[in-house]
Parts: sequence; structure tokens; C-alpha cells
Amino acid sequence: MSNRIIPIDLRRVEEVASNVYEAIIVASKKARVINDENRLEYNTILNSLAIGTDDDFEEKENPDQLKAALEFEKRPKPHLQAMDQLLNKNVEFRYKETETQE
Repeated sequence: MSNRIIPIDLRRVEEVASNVYEAIIVASKKARVINDENRLEYNTILNSLAIGTDDDFEEKENPDQLKAALEFEKRPKPHLQAMDQLLNKNVEFRYKETETQE
């Protein structure tokens, strides 16, 4: 994916949330979840790869590790995925209920 700016129509954002700021908060929280999932998946893949012996003190390039890293770099960034999911109404969100004292 190239490094380019993708404008978002604010009217589409307002259709999903009552205001733009709420939509940004929802998208940012979803992006954190996506990022955490990606990090967990990446670490799982790295741990499953064959690791050289600890006797070697010099760093050696591991082609499998490099391939996994490149694969994760090609994925869309978490904030773009989150905003896409929000605009396509694939993200559910609600307000926390506050207790009212009587």
C-alpha cells in the first residue's frame, strides 16, 4: 500500500455516529484492538519460526522472519481498517450507562 492521504467524506461519518468526534474515538479504539490482534499474530508467527542456536553472537538474517515481516507491512494499517469498518457499519458501539442517584 502506498503512503497517500485518503480523504473521508464527513457526511458519511456523521451517518454512523452522532458527531465526528465520537466516530474518531470509536475508530481509534477499534484500531487499537486491530493493532493488538496483529501484534499477537505476528509474535505467534515469529515464535513458531525456527530460531538459530544461542551460541551465535552475530545477527543472521532469517528469510522466514523477513518474509513474515514483509507480509505484515503489506497489510492495511489498523487505523484505515478501523475507519473502513466504522463507515461500513461493521463496528458496534454504545454509550456507557451512568448510574443515576435518586
